[in-house]
Amino acid sequence: MRRHQWKLTDQQQDNLAKYLEQYPVLESLYRAKQRLNKMLLIKNLQAKHAKRILPKLLTLIGQLAHSPAKSLAATLTSWIEPIVRMWRFSKSNGITEGFHTKMEMMSRRAYGFRNFENYRLRVLAHCGWNGVFYRV
Repeated sequence: MRRHQWKLTDQQQDNLAKYLEQYPVLESLYRAKQRLNKMLLIKNLQAKHAKRILPKLLTLIGQLAHSPAKSLAATLTSWIEPIVRMWRFSKSNGITEGFHTKMEMMSRRAYGFRNFENYRLRVLAHCGWNGVFYRV
């Protein structure tokens, strides 16, 4: 039940179907979870596609609000703006954060650099260098 539906083998899908037949409420929650996963895995959304997806997401949240997953519905409701923003802006600042972490680690290792030029050269060596010298 914790895997994505499309990653299940035929045998696992059969076992899951037999199990969910016994618990109809659990089956509806499982289907809702799978729909939500599919929506959240969309990397970016154009306006035309968003007009179709967003009402489905809001309907799904409304259904969850009246089910045992009330806390999930409340969480999704409070995070609806960041979720929509995630679809609108697909770029990430992961590279910048990675370089920043490297520079922080260098600063911790060499506490109290007295010469900023040495620190700058070390950052360039660890984080990459495009061949252009920094000139003041």
